Amino acid sequence: MSVEATMPTTVVSATATGSSTASNSTSSSKTTGIADNFQTFLTLLTTQLKNQNPLDPLDTNQFTQQLVQFAQVEQQMKSNEQLTAIIEIEKSAQATQALAYVGHTVAVDGSKAQFDKSATWNFQSAKDTTANVTITNSTGQTAYTGSYSLKQGNASFVWDGKGNDGVQWPAGTYTLTATGKDASGNSVAISTEVQGVVDSVDLTASPPLLSIGGQSYTTDKIKRVVRSGASS
Repeated sequence: MSVEATMPTTVVSATATGSSTASNSTSSSKTTGIADNFQTFLTLLTTQLKNQNPLDPLDTNQFTQQLVQFAQVEQQMKSNEQLTAIIEIEKSAQATQALAYVGHTVAVDGSKAQFDKSATWNFQSAKDTTANVTITNSTGQTAYTGSYSLKQGNASFVWDGKGNDGVQWPAGTYTLTATGKDASGNSVAISTEVQGVVDSVDLTASPPLLSIGGQSYTTDKIKRVVRSGASS
């Protein structure tokens, strides 16, 4: 086995068809909107005021309260319509943003990566540490273990798919876990990111989902876009 570091990249290697029916009769009904009701209410109000008995006038306070209630409901409905329009605009913006990632290599929060000839994870450590790395397959079998020195900051870990015994593991989904200890033996938190190419985007989901190595991620999980040929 040989360990190669670049930039701080640690490279690990080891020797029916359907039918439709139509109903015979259809019925339709027109739902009266709040604006129509409001106009009807005003017509009734003015008509009653014109024809009221001068000796027994109508209660104008009641009419005023109803008028205010109609105005408040109509205003709320207009606000709801505007909010719906804003949501649709936001969905369109999210879809455009998600589509821009297709074909690009990105790093996202996570520990599962799709291995096919190689798999890449990114580390982030708050201080210099010795990291114990374990890679397991989808059934929980340990494919590889190793111990490496990490510097404070970011580093990339590239696995060539070979186990400690030199046996080549098949393509599939693999999970990496990393635990760290500093020089005093204290635990050091190591966060992991998955690096891969965005294969496709599911625009039917809300928010849209990016497919990276068989896993789905929302755009807010993306930490960085990696230039082709760069390690991190």
